Amino acid sequence: MCSELGESVMQLFLECRMAMDLWDLISTTCKMMSETAIRDHLLSKSEKISESSSNIIFAKPYIEHSNEPAVCVDETAHREVEVMIAEVEYIESEKLDDIEDVEKSVKMLIPGLESIDWIMLCETLNNVRRFSIYHKEALEDKLDTVISLLVKSLKNPRSAVCKTAIMTSADIFKAFGDQIVDFLDPLLVQLLLKSSQDKRFVCDAAEKALVALTSWVSGVLLLPKLQPYLKHRNPRIRAKASMCFSRSVSRLGVDEIKAYGLDKFIQIAASQLSDQLPESREAARALLLQLHTAYENSPVLAPEPDSPSEEPPLYSWVQFCESNLSKLSAQAVLRVTSVAREGVVAGS
Repeated sequence: MCSELGESVMQLFLECRMAMDLWDLISTTCKMMSETAIRDHLLSKSEKISESSSNIIFAKPYIEHSNEPAVCVDETAHREVEVMIAEVEYIESEKLDDIEDVEKSVKMLIPGLESIDWIMLCETLNNVRRFSIYHKEALEDKLDTVISLLVKSLKNPRSAVCKTAIMTSADIFKAFGDQIVDFLDPLLVQLLLKSSQDKRFVCDAAEKALVALTSWVSGVLLLPKLQPYLKHRNPRIRAKASMCFSRSVSRLGVDEIKAYGLDKFIQIAASQLSDQLPESREAARALLLQLHTAYENSPVLAPEPDSPSEEPPLYSWVQFCESNLSKLSAQAVLRVTSVAREGVVAGS
């Protein structure tokens, strides 16, 4: 009986051992199939993007390496799976070619801008740039929708999409000018944010777009849009807004300055002189020099008399500053303008 029991135990042991070996074989096979599937998937995706990226048009000669994280079963699979890298090139606006099929491309604009495929999204953004340059009339009836989707692209975490959207903004500013003012608010805040971030190539593109904005959109319309950001809690945004504000004022005529209010300009510039960042302070100094020159060259900017029969009071620049600013602010403003005057005199 003992021998029969021993044989049964041995047989049970052998069956368990065979079951364990079979389980190990199945586990190893599944693992190898998973690793193969992952490699095939990434290879297929890489080939697809390589084909598509050869047709992408981006803006500015800059190469960005965009890493797609590889999914791995364990460390062995992780070492075997290669990380996919896609290279994208940005091309300047003047090097963009015209659209071949305008009718077909215009129908694909909105679906393309709504796409979750970043390759297609970038291609469509570049088509928006082409339309702005060569066929802007085709965008006029859908400009509000295009700008709304453009803002969405500016928020995209992928740098290639973000930068292409920024460059699209610059081309739209140049093409449409004052027509975009009604849709500008969400676009402006994103450009100020992007121009204030740490990614240098995105920041540079956003600064160029802001220069285009102040170059092609009327200062009279743009200044009220910029003014709230001069008091933004983010000092970098304040600095970028100050620079835009100063550039916009430089494009105003005497009558436009008077209509806006020279006293308001002086107060704004004086408040920026004590800002945290040097960019804001430099923009304020530039603004003050412009206002000082305009005031001295155009008596029409002087305060008007209370009665039409009275002679206009002869306010000097010093008196004007002291009458519209606090004592400390007036001193700071006069220090800036007097130093500039002394430099001009010394140079002559």
